[in-house]
Amino acid sequence: MSGTAGRAPRRAIRWWRRRSLRTRLTVISATAIAVSVFLAFQVASELMDRELRDTVEDQLRADARVLATDAERAGPARLRLPPYAGGGRLVRVVLPDGSTRTPAGQPALPPVGERAGRVARGASADLMESDDGDEDGYLVYTLRAGDGAVQVARAADDSPVNRFGFGMLLIGLLCVAGGALVGRAVARTGLAPIDRLTAAAVRVARTRDLDAGIPDEGGGEIRRLINSINDMLAALRDSRQAQRLLAEDAAHELKTPLTSLRLNVELLIRLDRRGTLDSALPAESRTRLLNDLGAQVAELGTLAAELTDLARGDVGDESTEVLDLADVVVAAVARARSRVPDIEVALDVTSVWVSGRPAALERAVLNLVDNAGKWSPVDQPIQVRLRAEGASAVLEVDDAGPGIDAADVPRVFDRFYRADSARALPGSGLGLSIVQRVVDAHAGRATVARSARGGALLRVDLPATDPPAPTARRAAGEDTMVR
Repeated sequence: MSGTAGRAPRRAIRWWRRRSLRTRLTVISATAIAVSVFLAFQVASELMDRELRDTVEDQLRADARVLATDAERAGPARLRLPPYAGGGRLVRVVLPDGSTRTPAGQPALPPVGERAGRVARGASADLMESDDGDEDGYLVYTLRAGDGAVQVARAADDSPVNRFGFGMLLIGLLCVAGGALVGRAVARTGLAPIDRLTAAAVRVARTRDLDAGIPDEGGGEIRRLINSINDMLAALRDSRQAQRLLAEDAAHELKTPLTSLRLNVELLIRLDRRGTLDSALPAESRTRLLNDLGAQVAELGTLAAELTDLARGDVGDESTEVLDLADVVVAAVARARSRVPDIEVALDVTSVWVSGRPAALERAVLNLVDNAGKWSPVDQPIQVRLRAEGASAVLEVDDAGPGIDAADVPRVFDRFYRADSARALPGSGLGLSIVQRVVDAHAGRATVARSARGGALLRVDLPATDPPAPTARRAAGEDTMVR
């Protein structure tokens, strides 16, 4: 039984949730009006019933006083009672011994009660009582008169209240029906902007035309919703444009190494098929060709990795932690040295704590060092400096190369951008753009300038933070040693 009783409300809730907003507003409006009419009917019926009862009681008291005056003058036992004329009031004389006198032909009244008898015996002055337990109930007023009492009564008549209630019922039904119509009209009018917004969204989804913005109309919540959707469409347009540019730039950058790789491979295949590979390509030329192939494959691998890293945009997927940026810089430099053993790096770092993502920051530092390594002369080491400056952690990578032309400075961090002087060097033009993305994700700033040694000075400013508590740092160090 409890399971069945529990399922009924859930079904009602599910049914309600499946209704449209327009239907919900219509039902809510009609229900609100019905409840208001019902409450108004209850209050009005109660007030009307009290008013009618007070009027009847006042009339009974007035009639009883007139009859009591006559009874005191003639005596209750000798009071002349005219025959019942039908309708209106009912009268009765109560004698001291409890017997009663009523006009001829008058309908019988309820027996005299104990409290009314006390009035007849002089124990009380008057009494207003009702006997409305059934359809033939009476409102009876007993008043002391001489050595007895007189009673004036009227039959309880609920017909005015019933007629009023029936009228209120009809009015209520009309109000509910009118409220439903008005509620539906209001819902249709109020939701018209939502309907147009839905149609516009469906049109955008069907045509995939993100340039078709939604007209700004209405006010308040509707305007904020439309502005939010237009902002979302603008973000989608930017994202699609970025994807298109990424695909176009990637195709362009892949074309050159792939073409060179394909030509070299075709040359080897053609010579091998002719059986003239050894005679046409001496050992020295063959070695040089194979080295070129290896370099081109390595370049393609680097380009594919950087494209994947840039396209994924997963900087925000890595958890953030409070870390010592000096550890990140040292680790990145160690990776750079392992990749290019001939590179020389002079480290000058101090402990600066930041809130960041370790892997992303290490990749950014590695890209900065790799970029400097392409330009710095063999006998001039790359200088990597890390220090605290105010509320910032400042990282500088300084090379002694030819520097960056003023015309190229604004586009240094653009994707796939390579200065004319860098066309002959290996690289994809993605390294510094990845640095920019990582720095932006950490609310920092990346800039480029000319170093004192004449080369490029790449600087990264990141917000510094307070180091963790000594206990936490010691626990982290012990945990690292255990692993």
